[in-house]
Amino acid sequence: MRRTRTTGDAAASRVAVTARSNRAKADRDPAEWMPPLPEAHCRYVGEWTATKLRWGLSVDQAEAYALKVYAEACETTVVHHTPAP
Repeated sequence: MRRTRTTGDAAASRVAVTARSNRAKADRDPAEWMPPLPEAHCRYVGEWTATKLRWGLSVDQAEAYALKVYAEACETTVVHHTPAP
């Protein structure tokens, strides 16, 4: 997964989901939950990573490992982020 900076905003990462899916995710990170559709994994991992970069948030070891494993299958995913003010 490649990382780049852009002038976009994190609002682009908002995706409409069902209430059931939102409840299933709750506050779990990618080590504990991924979207039920495999074709959504790369987008989810990319947007999760962009949000972490934007806000300078840390990741724990399990989260970092999960992101790495999923990202290996996302060769064409480019992470766009703008550091938060």
